[in-house]
Amino acid sequence: MKVFVAGASGAIGRPLVRRLLAAGHEVTGMTRREENAEAIRSAGAAAVVCDVFDAAALESAVRAAAPEVVVHELTSLPPRLDPKAKDALVPTNRLRREGTRNLIAAAKAAGARRLIAESVAFFYVPEGDWVKDEDAPAFGEAPGPFGEAGKALADLERQVTGTEGLEGIVLRYGWLYGPGTYYGREGSATEDFAKRRMPVVGKGDGTFSFVHVEDAAGATVAAVERGAPGIYNVVDDEPAPMREWVPAFAEAVGAKKPRRVPVWLARLVAGPAAVGMATDLRGASNAKAKRELGWQPRYPSWRDGFADPAARG
Repeated sequence: MKVFVAGASGAIGRPLVRRLLAAGHEVTGMTRREENAEAIRSAGAAAVVCDVFDAAALESAVRAAAPEVVVHELTSLPPRLDPKAKDALVPTNRLRREGTRNLIAAAKAAGARRLIAESVAFFYVPEGDWVKDEDAPAFGEAPGPFGEAGKALADLERQVTGTEGLEGIVLRYGWLYGPGTYYGREGSATEDFAKRRMPVVGKGDGTFSFVHVEDAAGATVAAVERGAPGIYNVVDDEPAPMREWVPAFAEAVGAKKPRRVPVWLARLVAGPAAVGMATDLRGASNAKAKRELGWQPRYPSWRDGFADPAARG
């Protein structure tokens, strides 16, 4: 199939392009910068330099590629995510609202039949079960900058799954680790662990679902090739509270044992949004993706991935 990947130079985009080519697909990768286009071409794909906010240029680029499937992997995250920073997610929120709208219009104009878009699996309402499936309500009123992020994600998901004439698939990726991510070898979270800036807060109940970038890319290839329209959690098999995975990650990267801090102190230092993640975050179930996409993660548990130096990049 012909596949157009928007965000082909990102953390998921790079392995996705490689895996699509290996599976025999004809790939066009879109990037915003010319310096990233050569890497896309070197991988064996066609490359186009385009800004998703230039609707006319975007439509022309997608029409020229004539894809059957368009994949939306566009984000603009800061090198370090500060839960107290009010504007940290503004560029990505715009991509998820306006960028998605432009990409859908271009996909329809080009005659694509399927659109796959990136979302996240850690915006479920922090109530009830600690592990959520896709039918659980999303957290649209999160504290701090995450509130607008939740609304932008909801808008993206409505656009993708509600556009007539397109098979819309939303992939809710878990917390990414591996090359090019916050938890990669050079990532800001890894640096925070090295400096003992990632404590266990309170009882450490906040539950994270991780997925390696290669596994995220593998699930995306599966969604290109099969699966009914809808929403899928793309996470590993083992959602885990912070009290379990934080010490394990510290050990894996050679950092000192993380501190434990009370909730009141963490709220004072890091703010309510960070404390909410540390104490109330819900994990996600991958049962639907495994069943309906026929996908199996190479790293079924973060324990396997964290312990493998090659997995961190």
